[in-house]
Amino acid sequence: MSQIQNPILPGFFPDPSICRVGEDYYIASSSFEWFPGVPIHHSRDLVNWRLIGHALTRKSQLDLRGVPDSGGVWAPSLSHADGKFWLVYTNVRNTGMGRPFKDLEIFLTTAPDILGPWSEPVELNSVGFDPSLFHDADGRKWLVNLEWDFRKGRQRFAGIVVQEYDPRQRRLVGLPTKILEKKNILTEGPNLYRHDGWYYLMLAEGGTGWNHGISMARSQNLLGPYELDPQASVLTSRDDASLPLQKAGHGEIVQTPAGEWYLAHLASRPLVVGDQRRCVLGRETCLQRVAWRDGWLRLATGGTKPQVNMPAPKNLPPKPWPALPARDHFDSEILDLRWSSLRVPPDESWLSLKARPGWLRLRGRDSQHSLFDQSLIARRVRHFRFTAETCLEFSPENFMQSAGLICYYDTRTHYYLRVTRDESRGKILGLVHTDDGAYDELADSEIVINDWQQVFLRAEVDHQHLQFSASPDGKLWSNVGPVLDASKLSDDYGAGLHFTGAMVGVCAQDVGGGMLNADFDYFDYCPNAA
Repeated sequence: MSQIQNPILPGFFPDPSICRVGEDYYIASSSFEWFPGVPIHHSRDLVNWRLIGHALTRKSQLDLRGVPDSGGVWAPSLSHADGKFWLVYTNVRNTGMGRPFKDLEIFLTTAPDILGPWSEPVELNSVGFDPSLFHDADGRKWLVNLEWDFRKGRQRFAGIVVQEYDPRQRRLVGLPTKILEKKNILTEGPNLYRHDGWYYLMLAEGGTGWNHGISMARSQNLLGPYELDPQASVLTSRDDASLPLQKAGHGEIVQTPAGEWYLAHLASRPLVVGDQRRCVLGRETCLQRVAWRDGWLRLATGGTKPQVNMPAPKNLPPKPWPALPARDHFDSEILDLRWSSLRVPPDESWLSLKARPGWLRLRGRDSQHSLFDQSLIARRVRHFRFTAETCLEFSPENFMQSAGLICYYDTRTHYYLRVTRDESRGKILGLVHTDDGAYDELADSEIVINDWQQVFLRAEVDHQHLQFSASPDGKLWSNVGPVLDASKLSDDYGAGLHFTGAMVGVCAQDVGGGMLNADFDYFDYCPNAA
């Protein structure tokens, strides 16, 4: 019998929202400051998954320019009703770090097909994040979300509210009703379900870190009152640091045609670095088999701890996907789905696959610290051991111009192997990095490369170790700089909120405004054996 092996979506794919339509299963994930927004994976067996597209592909659907690190799209909710797909999502423009306010917008978009086209969004409200849309059996629809209370002395996570949505008027109607408020624990991520005559409210609790978990409440009336599950958590890893799946929480359930139930949830696999635990792959998506027992949802394995392996569903034959190539030759006129850009959609003004066929051309713009117009594309890191490689042709004219290979967490923390120009030495290759906001140039790493027409760049990661190297011909490689601490590219390092995951990609800067071209011949991402 085939097995579900967790995580089913390794790497930065948090806050899974799962939906079944016929024999097809879909998972939508948070994407934060990365564009396009809301990656969607598809499976027909709950074991094998493939990225098939993104819901938010236009700036009119998602304006991320200027949003802070780990802002943007939080916890989308995907559903299917009335012959179409519905997606509710939040765009967080102020994460509230050190301040009482969170500035955000909640939107709804729909599509006749999972691949779109997705409609222009309807703005719903701004009362709090983590919205979901509940389709009741009588046809009425309800927005469910957290209420955020910014007032002095109040509990910020102020409870769960519902309000009716009228699809004919395309707006919320009536007044919001608070259906649950819990003290002394962060309660968010609400989802409503109807089962055996009860309304069940599934909640993410304890914050999305080491104390994370999933709890339940139920009522025979949608608007309450709700009674709490006598078992404090349906799922959590907060009480066992030895579990391979930590931070388990924030989930949704789905039923197979055979009547089995599964819970999609997020979890992280930490590296132990000294006395620290760091999750370099971010928050990943997992599946657990669940069952209804005595009127409450429970893990089928018993207890509350997430499992790494479990039997696949009954009567679902394996449906594997063909393997994807490790190398992107940049031969297409559109970017591979696995690429993301920062905050703004790619367009011919700064990214082109047509200007030089078979090459990716980036036109340098803002620095790698910018929240606005970076010329950077990257892929999610999905393995603890991998090699990334590219070939660059670039002729910088001054020190304001640079291009190269970047291992990236956010604007405050990244490592960058780049080509630039020095007034006295000419074209140089060297390392710069930003460590929790502190920028530095590793002068000892710099190499004069005036006679290199092409520059081959490589990053090799082995758990917490990162080594950059370079070559003039792609054959003879030399290390550039020291072994670096890759574990810093994680949710658990540095100040501020951290909700994403490690990325690796290519970028170009021209902070003087000249938009100089940098051409990349290919990009490899190759997992290495454990």
